[in-house]
Amino acid sequence: MNYGVGNLFSLKCALQRIETNPRIVTINELEKNIDGLILPGVGNFTEAMANIGVFKEKILDIKDSGIPIIGICLGMQIFFKESEEGEGEGLNLIPGRVIKLPNRVKIPHMGWNNLRIVKSNEIIDGLANDSYVYFVHSYYPLPLRREVIITETEYGVRFPSILAHKNIYGMQFHPEKSGEVGQTIIKNFIKLIKR
Repeated sequence: MNYGVGNLFSLKCALQRIETNPRIVTINELEKNIDGLILPGVGNFTEAMANIGVFKEKILDIKDSGIPIIGICLGMQIFFKESEEGEGEGLNLIPGRVIKLPNRVKIPHMGWNNLRIVKSNEIIDGLANDSYVYFVHSYYPLPLRREVIITETEYGVRFPSILAHKNIYGMQFHPEKSGEVGQTIIKNFIKLIKR
């Protein structure tokens, strides 16, 4: 979905490489008769939620219908109610908040880092522990419930890098820029849509 803060071209290319037929829609075109929803994100929390605006209810309806939703980087951060990055309320799909990385490390966290698997889930089928993915972020999610955490990553602090809660999946990194590991995650999401 194009809500003004996405990395749409690289994501569309990643989806086309696995022979899917992605459709980029604006918030005005968002309908419940979709197979799955991807919320990409490059930007900040306040801008993202301002762009979503009154269409927040459409996204909540899609979530309630059981359609798989994946949030990437900022797209995952807006799953939470609040962020230290800005003002306003997020989608509040996963209890918790988003906080800034510690000042003792270089911010943003940019480059390759590994995923430590803490819980099995269909979204990571086929991934080895300590697989490397590509990150670009200054903030990270802090969910209230640990059971939603699928993988963690170390960068000044141990933070959740993949989350899953019912039909909602989120990752703090960019799978579309993460080579074979990212492709595996995207393929797994497509399998979730098709089942």
